[in-house]
Amino acid sequence: MESKESLLERFVQKDKEIVAGDSKAIQRQHERNRLTARERISLLVDPGTFVEEFRFSESRCSEFGMDELRRPTDGVICGHGTIEKRRVFVFAQDRTVLNASVGGVHGEKIAHTIERAHKAGVPCIGLYDSVGARIQESLDSSRSVGKVLYNLARASGSIPLFAIIMGTCAGVAAYSPALSDLVVMVKGSHLFITGPQVVKASLGEDVTLEELGGTDVHSQKTGMADLVYQSDAVCLEEFKRLLRYLPSSAREISPVFDSGDDPERETNELFHLLPEDRKAPYDIREMIKIIVDHEDFLELKPDFAKNMVIGFGRLDGRTVGFVANQNLHLSGSIDIDATDKAARFIRFCDSFNIPIITMVDTLGVAVGKEQENRGILRHGARMMCAYANSQVPKITLMLRKGYGGAKQAMCTRDLGADQVLGWPFLDLVVLEAKGAVEVLYRKEIENAPDPEAMRKEKMKEYEERFVGAFDAAAKSFIHRVIHPKDTRKALIQALRIYRPEDRLKEKRHGTIPL
Repeated sequence: MESKESLLERFVQKDKEIVAGDSKAIQRQHERNRLTARERISLLVDPGTFVEEFRFSESRCSEFGMDELRRPTDGVICGHGTIEKRRVFVFAQDRTVLNASVGGVHGEKIAHTIERAHKAGVPCIGLYDSVGARIQESLDSSRSVGKVLYNLARASGSIPLFAIIMGTCAGVAAYSPALSDLVVMVKGSHLFITGPQVVKASLGEDVTLEELGGTDVHSQKTGMADLVYQSDAVCLEEFKRLLRYLPSSAREISPVFDSGDDPERETNELFHLLPEDRKAPYDIREMIKIIVDHEDFLELKPDFAKNMVIGFGRLDGRTVGFVANQNLHLSGSIDIDATDKAARFIRFCDSFNIPIITMVDTLGVAVGKEQENRGILRHGARMMCAYANSQVPKITLMLRKGYGGAKQAMCTRDLGADQVLGWPFLDLVVLEAKGAVEVLYRKEIENAPDPEAMRKEKMKEYEERFVGAFDAAAKSFIHRVIHPKDTRKALIQALRIYRPEDRLKEKRHGTIPL
């Protein structure tokens, strides 16, 4: 029987070898301008806090020569630690071991990490970099991926789930980021179901990795990527900023910081940012930055559905989520992609007790055959349903115009807003003046000696009656008319009355992808 000293020596030696890794494989990873899994974890978590689990795990497969290829960790590093003293669970796929192919043990380790994070009530962060399924393990690989997807779906809405794509994420495993709450990608990484060779064999179509699932595709077309960064190191550092906005679970509220930004600070700049012409564009992000603490606004999905802006900021040191029409694109009209972008974010904020501030300035819902045929009604209903069913504090700020059903979609008092504020220049009507006059006074205009003069006269009457926040206030459509300079102060006052901690409940719903 081997002595204790010998066993201990063998353990120490093997442990060192596992941590040191394969020098040639590490060199290849560095030549791709990528960090290794262990280097990534060391940059992400607080020094000395990471505790690795299942370090000695190996594949159970012996077919197709796998008994000769087995390696400890099985291509994924899993464990727990802290980020800025906050507890987290982390798994990082390790391309230097079996190309981080997903076999039975590999997938089971990831599934276990997600399940433990769920039980502990702390965020789970996945660092993805894998060639895909391990073909040699066939159904064992598929079953383990199924366990990962199951645990992600079960944990959804209870703990924040992050997917950081740092290399390749392919095949059925690509559903893992799709089931996560927030997806971050590093330039040069790829996320797709089927690779170029399969597409070529199936459809005869030549396509590149970038065209299938590069960062441009997911940040601009699919909306999968919330944030994109240039390198591993920048990505991991900036991720910490994102984490600061969020609570550790649905049972908590986000951390509160002493921002040092005066809650009584006036926002006179907002008035000057708003053009005199009611249809002239302006950048809503500039307004948000003026309102929030120290102009610190983290926009999500900035290149997808640009007519809708979403993201995190702080007011009086507390995290809030913003949903806002962006007049620089489509005049702030709401189309299918915009509704999906907003609805998913609203549900995320509701899951994690983050108050929602909605900023309204929209010409209406996007029109046309293409939008109608693709189901704008169904998608718009999702957005309305997300607002109506959310239980977090909801404050709506109406800036300039809200036409038709779009104003309802942007969280009116009737759709569940706790407080609706409006600027004096507000134009809230079913139709803008020109269209409304054509409906209301068509015969009078047609029969008038000077139809154009009659049209202008009726438009002027219509605008004098309905344009301005006074009609909306008189009909109790809004709670308060405020001066733009008091916008920050009024929002903070509302958030001090309607607090997320007063509405904490057990998990209400997941953050199912929309």
